[in-house]
Amino acid sequence: MTMAKTLIAFYSRRGQNYVDGSIRNLPRGNNEVIVEKIQALLPEADVFRIDTVKQYSEDYMVCIEEAKQELRAKARPELTAKVENMAQYDTIILGYPNWWGVPPMAVFTFLEIYDFAGKKIVPFCSHEGSGLGGSIRQIKMAVPEARLTEGVAIHGAAASHCDREVNLILAQARLFPA
Repeated sequence: MTMAKTLIAFYSRRGQNYVDGSIRNLPRGNNEVIVEKIQALLPEADVFRIDTVKQYSEDYMVCIEEAKQELRAKARPELTAKVENMAQYDTIILGYPNWWGVPPMAVFTFLEIYDFAGKKIVPFCSHEGSGLGGSIRQIKMAVPEARLTEGVAIHGAAASHCDREVNLILAQARLFPA
């Protein structure tokens, strides 16, 4: 019997971000901070950063316009890298920001590249007040053959102290007691 493997795949924006009502410069994006917390409790998991070939503008206001255009066009931006052997993973912890109720289009590129049939996907998102939005429904539509958990929403401004939510993520993955 093979050992079950876990992949932590995430999209995170560094630099200018909307945090608690104002634009702030973040040296590490909220999801990057959350993934570091997950890794500390799950060091055997592999990590994959979902990143795009074409970078968004450094300016937050320009970036949101670019992201809105991608959303309207249902774009699938090209990613900078691919997971070498997705078949080896049975659980994928998937982190992303909630942009207008859905993950960034790059997350859909990631979901559509691989066969997730039978794999457990444990989604979590950072947000500034909109929770999971419609992201779980959107992910389910993108990967209907996956086993999707209910997901965990984490207020972006609380990323550095979201231990309770990280434990919920691991509990949904059944990798840690609730």
